[in-house]
Amino acid sequence: MPTSAREPLLEISDLAAGYGKIGVLNGIDLTVGAGEVVALLGPNGAGKTTLLRAISGLLPWSGRVRFAGKELAGANPRDTVRAGLVHVIEGHRVFTQLTVFDNLLLAGYGLPRRRLMPQVEEALAFFPEIAAKRNDGAVTLSGGQQQMLAVAQGLVRRPRLLMLDEPSAGLSPVLVDRVLAAAGQLRDAGTAVLLVEQLIEKALLLADRVYALARGSIVLEAAGNEPDLPNRLERAYFGQVLTGEASPKARPAVPPT
Repeated sequence: MPTSAREPLLEISDLAAGYGKIGVLNGIDLTVGAGEVVALLGPNGAGKTTLLRAISGLLPWSGRVRFAGKELAGANPRDTVRAGLVHVIEGHRVFTQLTVFDNLLLAGYGLPRRRLMPQVEEALAFFPEIAAKRNDGAVTLSGGQQQMLAVAQGLVRRPRLLMLDEPSAGLSPVLVDRVLAAAGQLRDAGTAVLLVEQLIEKALLLADRVYALARGSIVLEAAGNEPDLPNRLERAYFGQVLTGEASPKARPAVPPT
């Protein structure tokens, strides 16, 4: 089974989660190493967003989640953010009635002022496009710029792990490249990234390792540069992974109950 060469930062084992009585995830095992980009791929409805919501404390779960050496059982979103784990939710979630700068100040709520201002400037430095509009209302930003602002909000707290849910959704190819390039910069700066992305080719160019989800279960784990990986992913999605190609921990797909 492919394993991370880096020190484990996020360790998940036998995780199950869902919505009320509707089960979505079944026995998820996943790790993210310190300073690596891990792509989480899969068809619509596979459970990718559910997994990120469970990790960040937005959904209840069973199993085990360990982050930076500490158990996250019972942790809420505030706890996970304080631990250094930040979740950027899909859909350009910014406060359009506030300025760009005020959005970032709000993202750093609770930080000491001596840390807040430098960290806001650091976050802006990743995206010169929005830094130039710091005093403009977020409502005036394009969809791509709002996505950059959403990512910058996550960066204000200098996370050890940034989870990005579909950052390319609704963006032009040029802006997709710009947002994903920021994820590469984060890795270079030592921040780990867990990336949910539908644009498989772009995700594979960035990712150190890849997990594939289908029907709530991990069906494939691989290094991001393995040959023929797009075809292997396609076969995995349809439950046709050949013997020896799947991770030994890959489990049969279990439909939600």
